[in-house]
Amino acid sequence: MQKFLSIISCFLILFVISIPRKVHCEDNNRAVSELLGTAETFFLSLRTNDYKTAWNLLSKKSHETIVNDVYKASRKIGANTTRENIYQDFDNSGIIFQNYWKAFIEAFDPDLILENSRWEIAFINKTKAEIIITHKKAEAPAQLKLFREDNAWKIGLVETFWTRKL
Repeated sequence: MQKFLSIISCFLILFVISIPRKVHCEDNNRAVSELLGTAETFFLSLRTNDYKTAWNLLSKKSHETIVNDVYKASRKIGANTTRENIYQDFDNSGIIFQNYWKAFIEAFDPDLILENSRWEIAFINKTKAEIIITHKKAEAPAQLKLFREDNAWKIGLVETFWTRKL
């Protein structure tokens, strides 16, 4: 009887020890799924010209840098505008916003990422993550940076691809 109770006690201890790992594993799987879903939605929205969704999935730093780039370019060609006007245009999917994303898509094909690349999670923590995206013909992979902002994953487009400006 004592041997039976010892065996049961061992199983109970092992069961109790395994519960936190299972919960942690499920939380991690959920975080990875959410992270990959955000990245995929971003590139799919670019493919379908749903620029509003793409814009809403970008990090605050990406928003700021893009608006500043547009502002500087506007000033160079003599436009009389403000950063606030450009932010408002982007928030309302205005003409500047549409032209920006059309030009972006002319230079970038989202299918390179969606159809012809392999994705791997480099790391993920509470506030930052990175997805390694390797195109089948690329010499080096892209390291897509994501940031946790306002309780959601945001794409660090600028943080990933505008490295010379950071």
